[in-house]
Amino acid sequence: LNEFLLLAFADTQELQLLHFLLFLGTYLAALLGNGLIITAVACDHHLHTPMYFFLLNLSILDLGSISTTVPKSMLNSLWDTRAISYSGCAAQVFFFLFLLAAEFYLLTVMAYDRFVAICRPLHYRTLMGSRACVKMAAVAWASGFLHALLHTANTFSIPLCQGNAVEQFFCEVPQILKLSCADSYLRELGVLVVTACFMFGCFIFIVLSYVQIFTAVLRIPSEQGRHKAFSMCLPHLAVVSLFVSTAMFAYLKPPSLSSPALDLVVAVLYSVVPPAVNPLIYSMRNKELKDALRKAISWTFFSSGKIAISLHK
Repeated sequence: LNEFLLLAFADTQELQLLHFLLFLGTYLAALLGNGLIITAVACDHHLHTPMYFFLLNLSILDLGSISTTVPKSMLNSLWDTRAISYSGCAAQVFFFLFLLAAEFYLLTVMAYDRFVAICRPLHYRTLMGSRACVKMAAVAWASGFLHALLHTANTFSIPLCQGNAVEQFFCEVPQILKLSCADSYLRELGVLVVTACFMFGCFIFIVLSYVQIFTAVLRIPSEQGRHKAFSMCLPHLAVVSLFVSTAMFAYLKPPSLSSPALDLVVAVLYSVVPPAVNPLIYSMRNKELKDALRKAISWTFFSSGKIAISLHK
């Protein structure tokens, strides 16, 4: 094989243009939201704390994951084609799995950060020092890299003899495995089982962390203290719930529920929606982040105005 054929969203040119515009709007929203969070956290020294350091990493991962899949799909709709090269497909699989796995590991680290902040506040500075935070973020990125390397190498070493039509708008591992020869996917199945065990372990850790967090929060005597603790935790819990529920349904749903339309909707829900929605979730109830975003936006417009005046002169 020298190329794969991706799934087209529509047959008519008008619907393809609609798909292009919808994806373009979502992609620009993700770029703007995550870009503003990265700028705000990087530029505002009040946000140089572990929670916002991890949020900056999350925004970078979200930008990378949506940039891996959406632009190619938009270009295919615009140019009325379905083709993606073999090497391009392999690169898409690698980077998507890398960023997706790193994001899940990072969300696990963020759950630990919230647990220490609420359940072990006196030890927070000791346990969550700058060096420890950098190490935890580095482990999340490195784990995602190894995860992606292992899966990509296994997936593309399997002989494919069922054609080259991938029933998805990007190169997704389950859809590529459907093209494999009979019984040749058992090796990849072993890797999937090992990965599932690691992911399940992270998921159990997140659940147990939040059980202890909510137990501790409910013991806080003041209503203001409870409100502050919930405001700190609920955005992360909402992001984890959206990410885990859509990804688990995409990869663990029974074959009887599988259909091209459902697979397409689920893929959009776990690969396109979270990167666009996460900035909104995190900034909705966060006063510090809102203030930093206002400063970043004001600074951007002020700088743009100064540049425009200089050019005019």
